[in-house]
Amino acid sequence: MRRSDFTFTSESVSEGHPDKVCDRISDEVVDLFYREAEANGMPASDVRVACETLSTTNRVVIAGEVRGPDGLCHRLADDKVTVNAEKIAKVARDAIQSIGYDQAGFSWRDCNIEVLLHGQSADIAQGVDEKDNKDVGAGDQGIMFGYACRETPELMPAPIYYAHRILAEMAEARHSGRAPALGPDAKSQVSVAYENGKPVRATQIVVSTQHLDDKLSSADIRTIVEPYVISALPAGWVNEDTVWHVNPTGAFVIGGPDGDAGLTGRKIIVDTYGGAAPHGGGAFSGKDPTKVDRSAAYAARHLAKNIVAAELAERCTIQLSYAIGVAEPLSIYVDTEGTGVISDEKLEAAIRKAVALTPRSIRERLRLNRPIYARTSAYGHFGRLPEPDGGFSWEALDLVDELRAALR
Repeated sequence: MRRSDFTFTSESVSEGHPDKVCDRISDEVVDLFYREAEANGMPASDVRVACETLSTTNRVVIAGEVRGPDGLCHRLADDKVTVNAEKIAKVARDAIQSIGYDQAGFSWRDCNIEVLLHGQSADIAQGVDEKDNKDVGAGDQGIMFGYACRETPELMPAPIYYAHRILAEMAEARHSGRAPALGPDAKSQVSVAYENGKPVRATQIVVSTQHLDDKLSSADIRTIVEPYVISALPAGWVNEDTVWHVNPTGAFVIGGPDGDAGLTGRKIIVDTYGGAAPHGGGAFSGKDPTKVDRSAAYAARHLAKNIVAAELAERCTIQLSYAIGVAEPLSIYVDTEGTGVISDEKLEAAIRKAVALTPRSIRERLRLNRPIYARTSAYGHFGRLPEPDGGFSWEALDLVDELRAALR
């Protein structure tokens, strides 16, 4: 049984954090392949991308396996190839510029970008290529989790939701010019007190942010960021008892990949539920949706959110499991932590009745074969608003009626 009174903490990191720079570049590569496939008449379902990025002082290395309009893309160095190393380097450089890095140790203008992508393994391809096979298999084995609860308007756990909002508001202020002293690299952490199972206030707030003026003190930085923190949190959550830690080690001028090497996929808890729910272990960024690490995690969130929105439970965790080359999930597990209006077993049965959960069905239902991924790379893959072009489609509340009908 879940405790009713406790304190829980989650962290977020900004788009300029070294790992998030890498997530952004990897997802820009996924989007590039989808755009080029559409432009050159290649079925979007044939795109394959598994892209990993490393960043360090004035250097970016992009590696992995891909398939685009020119087949297996063994000739990425050929400037006549549709998706070549030059185009890939350009989207990486554009991403770095968009984030805001133009510093001596890491600049979009002159950082060295090395592209080491190659063709997808034929052994993997045979298990996931669609062709005429309606029951195309999963791209790998694994377990994926989805979660939803009533703590925030977007049915997310409060600590991670508000940690994201703090950094998103700071980033907007930086990009707009309202906070020119702030740099791209930042982290936040919010400790939330729960009473009778409900989040009621922030007990501790941590904000560490890069700043461009080395003369600014921690107190100066708090003066800059405090309004954005207050704006991001619910009214009354910050009071005289709230403990603040703003740039607690002092100066934070050297930031981003110049200060610390970054890698794709190292912020999976930030990307999901901030530790408030289980994680299957697989990263999302840089992967096309044949990889169930990504698509099935989105599907599990979609189901959990709609179950809570349908007032079938106050909280809901869903686990899906898959085997490489096998279409149907090996298992579907629901845990409503005793908050469900019906049994978890009946919810599992309703899910099977309401939706198909083969990898192909997930991709088609959530419209995942499209260039919608770069925007997911910072401030969470969940708790966002669905967008007209299919972005964040897994956040839509469009299964409420189907789930209720499946219980009749």
